[in-house]
Amino acid sequence: MPALSSTAAMTARTLVKDAHAATSPSGEILLQGWVRTRREARSFSFVELGDGSCLKGMQVIVNDSLPDYAALMRRSTTGASISVRGRLVASQGAGQRWELVAVEYVVVGEADASYPLQKKGHTLEFLREIAHLRPRSNLFGAVFRVRSRLAYAIHTFFQERGFFHVHTPIITASDCEGAGEMFAVSTLDVENLPRDAEGRLDYARDFFGRKTSLTVSGQLEGEAFACALSNIYTFGPTFRAENSNTSRHAAEFWMVEPEAAFLDLEGDMQLAEDFVKYLIRDALEHCAEDLAFFGKFVDKELEARLRFVVERPFQHCSYTEAIKILDDTTAAGHKWERCVSWGDNLQSEHERFLTEEHFKCPVTVHDYPRALKPFYMKVNADGRTVRAMDLLVPGIGEIIGGSQREERLDVLQENMRAHSLSEEDYWWYLDLRRYGSVPHAGFGLGFERMLMFVTGVANIRDVVPFARTPGNAAF
Repeated sequence: MPALSSTAAMTARTLVKDAHAATSPSGEILLQGWVRTRREARSFSFVELGDGSCLKGMQVIVNDSLPDYAALMRRSTTGASISVRGRLVASQGAGQRWELVAVEYVVVGEADASYPLQKKGHTLEFLREIAHLRPRSNLFGAVFRVRSRLAYAIHTFFQERGFFHVHTPIITASDCEGAGEMFAVSTLDVENLPRDAEGRLDYARDFFGRKTSLTVSGQLEGEAFACALSNIYTFGPTFRAENSNTSRHAAEFWMVEPEAAFLDLEGDMQLAEDFVKYLIRDALEHCAEDLAFFGKFVDKELEARLRFVVERPFQHCSYTEAIKILDDTTAAGHKWERCVSWGDNLQSEHERFLTEEHFKCPVTVHDYPRALKPFYMKVNADGRTVRAMDLLVPGIGEIIGGSQREERLDVLQENMRAHSLSEEDYWWYLDLRRYGSVPHAGFGLGFERMLMFVTGVANIRDVVPFARTPGNAAF
């Protein structure tokens, strides 16, 4: 790798996004990034430099009077990294305000001729195969800039409202959802597994002395902190060993989980609505260029849909009412891939029908059948339903799931018995009901699903830096 000249090394680097935002020409700036394209004219070359800071690259004018001009241009193939010091001047071309006239041009790292990202269309399937390079493409550069901004906005939303950020464990001995679809964490020798006298795995000889897994949720631990700090949120990776290859599921994903003491279901639903609207407004304000790109190449209705969501109140609908709407639609001749009746889980097609065709806006479905939901949700007076809610959005379906938690010790113990859960395993969770129990509520937002909604990108594999799905743990 060639060394930069002393002049270039002394010049502070300017990001391309800041160069585009300049209000006047500049005598000298330093841009560093990667060659997107190069084309030659009679006595100079146009090189488009991108550094990932924004969607648009910066056009660099390289005159043939520069030392080693011909050799530099031969080495400036797509994908090569370059460092350019030059004058920022008004552009003579259409569609750009500024361009850089190179005074010093260095090829930092050459790109082999096999570099796969050329200036042509690439399928999403192909780009998934080169996940280590796809962030350099326009689409994925935009996706991951929006991902970064939304992560920032998540912290801002909760910090501004007095919530404390809590880091909950990634390794856990508790199954929050009760589904059992968890990745085991163990140091036992799989070629020589220890067994107890009854032939079962002897977890007492494992690293933690008991069966442990990667977490599916930080909620239970979050409740402990909400019962001390009042308002908390977690934001971290979660894992589910669900053998699903749908466009909405991944084995590793990120969850945002607030938990608030003295909050009921109605307050929980309002917090969820405020949160979703805040994130969308923030993206519209701070990611306008990238969202415009998505609107042009991914989903032409994207901006209109996002603005529709932030400008209107969400609809609220009980599960029982939702089933009646679906039954009435079936009676009117609508064909479903899978019909549902009271007591069944709503499928994606039903969730999308409610948001896209019936209500034509996001809708929060609440008060689900008790048998469908985990043990920790507060039981309603009817004994058949629980204080649960799912926030559904057009194009995705469920994006948030939450509930008011069961704060009554005796009812919680009854729920645990119904789910065949051991009180001994959850002794600390029960203690929260023994020592100053309070009504409390929270929810979980799937970060990647929120990204899918904001960007219009239809597959969760394309909003995760390195997707983990069944049979795929590359990179």
